[in-house]
Amino acid sequence: MTELAVTVLGHDRPGIVADVTGVLSTLGANLTDSTMTRLRGHFAMTLICAGELSVGQVEEALRPLTADGRLLVGVREVGADEDSPSAGVPHLVSVHGADRLGIVAAVTRALAEAGGNITDLSTRLVGPLYVLVAEVELPKDSTEAVAARLAEVSEELGVEVTLRRTEADLL
Repeated sequence: MTELAVTVLGHDRPGIVADVTGVLSTLGANLTDSTMTRLRGHFAMTLICAGELSVGQVEEALRPLTADGRLLVGVREVGADEDSPSAGVPHLVSVHGADRLGIVAAVTRALAEAGGNITDLSTRLVGPLYVLVAEVELPKDSTEAVAARLAEVSEELGVEVTLRRTEADLL
C-alpha cells in the first residue's frame, strides 16, 4: 500500500474537489486525510490517499485537469504516520485586530518558543479586521506561561489574542 500526497493549486471553479477525488477513486485510491480552502479566488487542496498506485500513475490520471493551465497538481509519496504520543494538550488560539505586518510571525513564534505544535491555522482579512485561528498542542502545564507570553504579543501588536483549552477530537 502506497501513501501519496496530492496538492492542487489554482484558480477556483466549481467541481475541482469532485474532479480530483473522482480520478483518485477511479484509481482505487482511498482518501485518508484532506484539507481544502479558497483564498481570494484561488483554490488550495492537499489530500493524502492510499492504494496500490504510483506517483506517475496518479500524475498521468490528473493531467487532464491541468490542461488549461489554471490548475497545478503535485504528487509525491509520503510515509505512514509514525506512532508517536501527542505533542501536548490541545488549545485554540484566536487573534482579532487591525491588519498589520508580522501578526502571524509573532504569534507563531511565541507558540514555538513554548514548545507548541500548530496543527491547523487559518487567517482572514475582512476589511480592516485581521483574524487568525490556530489549533495548537501545548506542553502539559504550560498554558499559563503561554497565555502570559501571548498577552505580551497582544500588547506589542495592538490586537486581541485569546488562548483556551479544547477537548481532543473524539471519533
